[in-house]
Amino acid sequence: MDLAQILGWIATFLFSIMIIPQMIKTIRTKDTSGVSLLLFIIFLIANIIALAYAILISQPPLIIKYVIAILTTIAYIIIFFVYYTKKER
Repeated sequence: MDLAQILGWIATFLFSIMIIPQMIKTIRTKDTSGVSLLLFIIFLIANIIALAYAILISQPPLIIKYVIAILTTIAYIIIFFVYYTKKER
């Protein structure tokens, strides 16, 4: 594995886990007031488009990154609505 591949996999890992701290914070505090839902929706759309691109150019590290990003973003949006609706009650 050359340096470019190592850097690509490290970036893939870091991008894949970047939403997890926000997920943990939201679950712990049960508070979504400081979170922009629009940011996560735009991030989800961007990752879906980027996944299509990664598939078209056959780049496994990017495909993995975008699939994980899509799944974690969807999970966070669900978490957001769970705590947002509880706050509204």
